[in-house]
Amino acid sequence: MNLRQEEEELRRLEAKYCSYGDTVHYASSPKFFKAAEGSFLYDRQSRPYLDLQMWYSAVNFGYRNKEISQSLKEQIEILPQLACQYLHKEKVLLAARLARECERAFGREGRVQFNVGGSQAVEDSMKLVRNATGKSLFMAFMGGYHGRTLGASEITSSYRYRRRYGHFSNRAHFVPFPYCFRCPYGKKLESCEYYCVQQFEKLFETEYQSFWDSKAQEPEYVAFYVEAVQGTGGYVVPPPEYFPRLSKILEDRKILMVDDEIQMGFFRTGKFWAIEHFGVKPNIVVFGKAMTNGLNPISGVWAEERLISPEKFPPGSTHSTFSSNPLGTTAALATLEWIRHQNYEKTVAEKGAYFLTRLEELKSRHRTIGDVSGLGLALRIEVTQPDRYTPNKALVDRIFEAGLEGGIPTSRGPMGLVLDVGGYYKNVFTLAPSLEISREEIDLAIESLDYLFKKFGTEVQ
Repeated sequence: MNLRQEEEELRRLEAKYCSYGDTVHYASSPKFFKAAEGSFLYDRQSRPYLDLQMWYSAVNFGYRNKEISQSLKEQIEILPQLACQYLHKEKVLLAARLARECERAFGREGRVQFNVGGSQAVEDSMKLVRNATGKSLFMAFMGGYHGRTLGASEITSSYRYRRRYGHFSNRAHFVPFPYCFRCPYGKKLESCEYYCVQQFEKLFETEYQSFWDSKAQEPEYVAFYVEAVQGTGGYVVPPPEYFPRLSKILEDRKILMVDDEIQMGFFRTGKFWAIEHFGVKPNIVVFGKAMTNGLNPISGVWAEERLISPEKFPPGSTHSTFSSNPLGTTAALATLEWIRHQNYEKTVAEKGAYFLTRLEELKSRHRTIGDVSGLGLALRIEVTQPDRYTPNKALVDRIFEAGLEGGIPTSRGPMGLVLDVGGYYKNVFTLAPSLEISREEIDLAIESLDYLFKKFGTEVQ
């Protein structure tokens, strides 16, 4: 059986036996890949595809990072499995490292517990909040994404993730995110005086807004789930004073801030935690994805001591068989050790600035690009009609498909391009390249994007 026949058979089997519920069929015919290295994926014919999404920011440090992978190989030979009712060294050291990072960043002591995925860690954080407050009403952002399990989907703004399953508890109250390119209030940053924050503050002016009992000095909504940079919402970066102003309101109203760092943590934005850019102190931090460079499904939640102490949150409060598995904690420790020997605060800022400059050049050549922006190596291209504002999902879809078709002529030879689609109108390319990406690879990305926008920009309106 040759490669073409084998792939046809695999596609037949997938169509018959694989649930489509656990994947995202952006492409009409999803691509098969067989290998990876650095910033590249390789298809079954060994053709290269420059990856600008790195498994939704799970592989921040490059495919097949040898130092991180080696730790996993060694652990398999020593202690590959262990029930989490017992202890192993790597779990304790990993929790300590992460808790100290939070103490450094936020000046608050706390503890870490582990789970197996981002949604599960989010649900653990919901348990912490409900346990501490006795309430289950939360706030979250429009455009925010926190997962698709039953509880996490209640604080994810997309109704389509809840539509078929009913409501698990109480759907969050969704607040407009400061999306300045498409301001929900029609304002301009230079003159708005943070109108969005003012509108949020008005929710607490009197008891008749239903959010605050001024006599009891008690909120009805007890936690606000935030992303410092919106991920699935389109890599939207808020203006600099937004989070400090929001944080003050939350503190005054006794509302916990839960910071979701699942996509943006571990130096994606140039800081260990993305929220550090804004100088605020969350009460809870949720993380995962890049913690093991994508090598093992493990996630975690850090919370300040008053919320997660053994007295407040005793053994058995939450559990997963694989939550602190030795392979995951070992890979995570190796990832943190890798980070310790790099200078990502400097290099990510430099590479991000260079990439953004090249994206600005790309925008100047193509009227179908309405906005480019980013923070560190979390970058965005908002694709529009030639008016540079009206969303152009059709062009995004065509460029996405063409990238996966491969064969893009470049100075390095024919190649493909792996992109990710996000945004409120699914008209944004969200770029999350490897933090190890070289300038030459950035130039290659721009060269490929330039070709695709030139080829399809006038064809697809």
